[in-house]
Order: sequence, then C-alpha cells, then structure tokens
Amino acid sequence: MAKGTTPSQRSDERVITVNRRAFHDYDIEEELEAGIQLTGSEIKSIRAGRVNLRDAYARIENGELWLIGAHISPYAQASGRFQHDPDRPRKLLVHRNELDYLRSKTEAKGYTLVPLRLAIRHGLAKVDLGIARGRKKYDKRAVIAEREAQREMERALRHRW
Repeated sequence: MAKGTTPSQRSDERVITVNRRAFHDYDIEEELEAGIQLTGSEIKSIRAGRVNLRDAYARIENGELWLIGAHISPYAQASGRFQHDPDRPRKLLVHRNELDYLRSKTEAKGYTLVPLRLAIRHGLAKVDLGIARGRKKYDKRAVIAEREAQREMERALRHRW
C-alpha cells in the first residue's frame, strides 16, 4: 500500500481535498463518484492542491448536474487570457441513470447533494458527492458527544493493557 493512504483508498488515487465541514453539518446517506469538466489551468491548480469545497453544493439544472460554489484558485503560471474564473459553476459528469436517481433522491424533503472530496483517479479529477440530510444543532452536539465517548473508551482500553 502506498505511504500515507488508508485501506479505503485505491492505490491509483490521490485525494486533493476533503470537505470536512460536510461530514459535520450533514448525515451522509450515500456516496457517488462524478467526473468534473475542467479547463487546463483548473486541472493544474487542482493538482497543486489549490481547491476549497467548504461552501460548495451540487444542483441539477436543465438535465445537467452542476457543482456550484467550489473555489479553484487561479493557476499562477498561466497567462492572463488562459486564466479561469475561480468560482464559476462546473459541470459534473454522470450517467443518465445516475442523474435520474439523484433527481429522485433530492426531490425528497430535506436531501441535498454535497461534494465530500476531490481526488485524482487514473489521472482524472473526480468529485465524490454525498446524498445528505442536514443536521440540526442538537444532532451535531449528540454526534460530538458520541465521538468523545468512543474516544474515551478506546483510551481507557489502551491504557488498561
């Protein structure tokens, strides 16, 4: 296994960024991989790790899936006319049956599509989308308390031996 990878990662995958905020604010019910349509300077910026997914979300408009709110910083070595708009909506590439499935899931009350991570797989940029339901403030506190309790139990077991 490659250095710095977790067992769930593939050997040909390099995770660029993870939207940790999404895991805090939402209950992720399903995950789906989508391609992303980019320009040359955008992929170079992504490979350099200059991406922010914190306020991003995905939306279905006119039969197409769009990533909105993702910030990909301009590539410093690109000349002015080849630069991209850092906050432009980007088209996500999925199969028609996946798009229909996502549409049916997001029409249900309370569900949304959030980008969870952006990775380079087999040389192509991929976005992992989550079908998510928003958490209330008290739900967030309960999850944090549960995580802390689990951590305390593991710490106690570790020191017991």
